[in-house]
Amino acid sequence: MIATFVAGLSALSGVVLGGWLSMRNHDRMAQREHERQWREVRLRFYNDFLAAHRKYVAFVLEPTARITAAPHPRSPGRLMPFFEETGRPYKETLEAGFTAMRLVALSPATVGTAVQMVTHARQLAAARATCSPADLPSSLFQQLWEAEQDFLNAIRGELGLQPMPRDPAQSS
Repeated sequence: MIATFVAGLSALSGVVLGGWLSMRNHDRMAQREHERQWREVRLRFYNDFLAAHRKYVAFVLEPTARITAAPHPRSPGRLMPFFEETGRPYKETLEAGFTAMRLVALSPATVGTAVQMVTHARQLAAARATCSPADLPSSLFQQLWEAEQDFLNAIRGELGLQPMPRDPAQSS
């Protein structure tokens, strides 16, 4: 009788353990799938933000772009750019991409570097309001490039990748 009880208990324990292991494995797979989906969402939003940023800068550099600037209400010494009707979609797309990117960003470093990208793009646009594309200071482009590199490295950090080395030709 004891042997029957032990055999039954062993069989029941095996079923319970097997069920628990199966559930645990399923939960892990579901967690990995969830993380993969969020990674894809983040990458799509980061890509959209980068594309909007580059289109914004490309518009700013167009010789026909009409941009005006006024003193920034909360940042003394800075100008705030304003675009005419043709440029407004570039600004709106950048702002929407920036907001969406901030919603899904995994780390504060990613958001901080994106803020720098947008700030430098706006400074470039404000400077463009007062001069031609050929007369823009190279320091504005350097700051813009460095901010983009920092953003890309922040994303790479989120993905567990090594940072990209800085191109020495770009920093001179």
